[in-house]
Amino acid sequence: MRQDRQLLVLTHLSQLITLVTGFGSLLLPLVLWLTQKEKVYQMDTHGKNIINFQLSLIVYCIICLPLILLFGLGLLGFLVLGIISVVFPIINAVKASRGESPTYPLSLNFIS
Repeated sequence: MRQDRQLLVLTHLSQLITLVTGFGSLLLPLVLWLTQKEKVYQMDTHGKNIINFQLSLIVYCIICLPLILLFGLGLLGFLVLGIISVVFPIINAVKASRGESPTYPLSLNFIS
């Protein structure tokens, strides 16, 4: 296995592809993780954290949909999720460049 911090940083930042294309925040990191987890040191750990975070965001967005009817709480939820989905990939990309482990808030454990 080789150590490639740049690829780990790129994997975290690949979640931001949604800002450009409108989709892909789950697909691109998933492809990078599946193709490189056996080749790059710590890619498996980082990839699992990213996929768990993205799947958690999807679940939270589904929960926010019916909450829109309750005094607009769903809109506030979407706003918070939007901010979290941009800020934490950047923070964790910086952490990955330093060799630290990523931490994503509110992340459910789908893949262990």
